[in-house]
Amino acid sequence: MGDLTDEPAPDPVRAAARRHPDRPALIAGATVLTWADLDERVDRAARRLATGTEPGDRVAIILGNTPEFAAAYFGTLRAGRVAVPLNPGYTADEMTFALADSGAARVVAEMAVLGRLRLGEDAGVPSEALGDDGPALAADGPAATDLAVLLYTSGTSGRPKGAMLTHRALAANHEQLQRIEPPVLGYDDVVLLAIPFFHAYGLNTGLGAVAHHGACGVLVDRFDPAATLALIKEHQVTAVVGVPSMYAAWSREASPDFTAVRTAVCGAAPLDPDDAARFAAVTGRTIMIGYGLTEAAPVVTTTAVSDREKVGSIGRPLPGVSLLLRAADGTVLWRDGAVPASPADEVEIDYSELEGTDPGEIVVRGDNLFSGYWPDGSDGPDADGWWGTGDIAYADADGDLVLVDRIGELILVNGFNVYPAEVERVLDGHPGVAESAVIAVPDAQTGQAPYAYVVPALDPPPTPAELQVHCAAQLARFKLPTGIELVAELPHSAIGKVRKGDLR
Repeated sequence: MGDLTDEPAPDPVRAAARRHPDRPALIAGATVLTWADLDERVDRAARRLATGTEPGDRVAIILGNTPEFAAAYFGTLRAGRVAVPLNPGYTADEMTFALADSGAARVVAEMAVLGRLRLGEDAGVPSEALGDDGPALAADGPAATDLAVLLYTSGTSGRPKGAMLTHRALAANHEQLQRIEPPVLGYDDVVLLAIPFFHAYGLNTGLGAVAHHGACGVLVDRFDPAATLALIKEHQVTAVVGVPSMYAAWSREASPDFTAVRTAVCGAAPLDPDDAARFAAVTGRTIMIGYGLTEAAPVVTTTAVSDREKVGSIGRPLPGVSLLLRAADGTVLWRDGAVPASPADEVEIDYSELEGTDPGEIVVRGDNLFSGYWPDGSDGPDADGWWGTGDIAYADADGDLVLVDRIGELILVNGFNVYPAEVERVLDGHPGVAESAVIAVPDAQTGQAPYAYVVPALDPPPTPAELQVHCAAQLARFKLPTGIELVAELPHSAIGKVRKGDLR
């Protein structure tokens, strides 16, 4: 095996175009692009983005689930630049932070977005509208170990952090999933792509997987239950990559037709067992559950490896992914189906005779892991390749993993990460707020939602409506508190930390 630094980065679009150029690659409304069409668009984008930039420069892509996103994204990778997909729904403040933090050399977006977010010269970064072709310059071929993508994920500090994913990490997750039998996805699949491409799940498990297999993707820019059901029927979709709220919505529609669907995958957030049962009852299809993180490109475990009919579990690690459960004191409680008998020994166990293991932090190792956070690779895998996820799980009596909680205060809104510290930072910036605390509350539509407790600093105090307007100016819509409650004081520990358990 040669030096990994010499291995060229995979180019799935080029490979698919060579295998079957005339097969459909992407369907968006009335537009149908073959793999040859997409390859040509990617080539044009790569040449354009190579103009005025250097290998390794970051290119921010602020687009929806469109053919233009696909061309810009794969074009950035082909040019040896680093893609930085950003949420078009970000506020100007959030977007400016991400652009400045990543040091983006170019922004690709629609004119309407550039204007609304006041990007371009005001942000200190060259911007371009779609369709502007530059000189036909040759693009630089990246190596597999080169940085491919920066994906921003909320950090406990209150500001998002850029997870650094190499070309090798992105490809490794596809190869790990491909080793599952029977296959989850193949070249002849028609895949519904409704998860936003600025999310790791939509970007790599969705769009990236379609390219890896040379399958066909049906693009959905804004999810609507009835409209997507019509697309599933019209295009005879065979595979769906979804989140819990999508399956819950479909299960409540009249006569949803999933006749052609053979694979329905759910990830990004826990799926309510009642929603899963209702979906199975009305469609005759069960949902495979996956667990992952942006930092793992993103899939770590799935019920496709264990019991595809099982509800309430996140399954087992993908082939090629090592996983252990670790107690707070460092003790290894479970390791890939084995419980260590001693630091130097492991024994296989019969889970049928056990009730399960104690909960512990999920710690993982695999080629799909990120290289740390931008820009210096901080908080990445340790010297042996292990990385603690911050999530708590236990192995049940069957040896399947069950997600319990998160070590941090992460709130999952439709699978998107919201950290209370980020919302609290905005609230505390209001002159009428002395202190705030944000917790997760259950939400029938999104799974969880932020809820804020605020101690006023003024008399009269700011109203909840005024604080909502203040938050809306600085936070994306999914991060906004669903409720703001004014309180005289917050419960504190002896060291001054807010006791959020009391608030819950």
